[in-house]
Amino acid sequence: MARISIISPCYNEEENIDACHAAVAALFAPDGPLAHHEREHIFADNASEDGSVAILRRIAMADPQIKVILNARNFGPFRSNFNALRYATGDAVLVFLPVDLQDPPELIPEMIQYWENGVEVVAGSRANREETLTLRMCRRIFYRIVNTLSDFDIPENVGEFQLIDRKVWEVVVAHNDQYPYIRGIIASAGFRRLILPYTWRARKRGLSKNNAIRLIDQALNGIFSFTNVPMRLCSFLGFGIALLAFLYALVTICIGLLVPHVAPRGTMTIIVALFFFSGDQLMFIGMLGEYITAIHAQVRRGPIVVERERINIPEPPAAGNRTACR
Repeated sequence: MARISIISPCYNEEENIDACHAAVAALFAPDGPLAHHEREHIFADNASEDGSVAILRRIAMADPQIKVILNARNFGPFRSNFNALRYATGDAVLVFLPVDLQDPPELIPEMIQYWENGVEVVAGSRANREETLTLRMCRRIFYRIVNTLSDFDIPENVGEFQLIDRKVWEVVVAHNDQYPYIRGIIASAGFRRLILPYTWRARKRGLSKNNAIRLIDQALNGIFSFTNVPMRLCSFLGFGIALLAFLYALVTICIGLLVPHVAPRGTMTIIVALFFFSGDQLMFIGMLGEYITAIHAQVRRGPIVVERERINIPEPPAAGNRTACR
């Protein structure tokens, strides 16, 4: 018998928590496909403002295999998920199971079967998405950029819905990152990996908490967390522009000396060059700012998450940076 830990972050999900709990519990029921395994289901509430906390308290009181972390405020999905991940005690850990069940819990038995056969990372891949064409195209562009710039491969359409072995978990939670990009951390760790395609379902109840600004923020975090290529490209581009400007100046001087009456007009050249170089400088400063912001957050070493309360969790995690208020 192995213990399987399942992490489910939530925020204002009162319509979905019971269904998520029931779906996972059914897998481990005496007549379920995982009856021979032990269940550990960890919910991390990100300071919900609806009835989510009351529901979590109720199911935790009735089911000792449910563990709950209540955050003091909303720290964002990645920080909350990573903090909850540190409490996992299972031999295998499902890094993320959304309470809205867009990632299907019925895939968990198959993932565990591959893990039992020696696969250390079983990653679910959203081969089919019940979402708009615009979102699919944006995601595809994002993964192309990340995989082009990184020195390791983050499989396209693979999120945090991954089952990882305990030794992979140890590598992941050892990261002391103030804004952890979890799928990138898992991919950078290596180990034997199997991609398991599935259909990412549309949300049935409630509203998604992700908006365009949050998705862009997560995408930029993924790009800047694992590569310095953007800043290196800025250096090469700056050198190239300076070289072109120098060559242009030489050509202009030669034309002015040899054929004065066809020399280019200076005002238009200055205006175009001014806007071009100003735009480049702002872009470079923006990229530099992303790295400085990440460094600033990292060196201050504040807590990733401040916890207001833990339920059915007797001890804090052995690894990581976490602050709890009891």
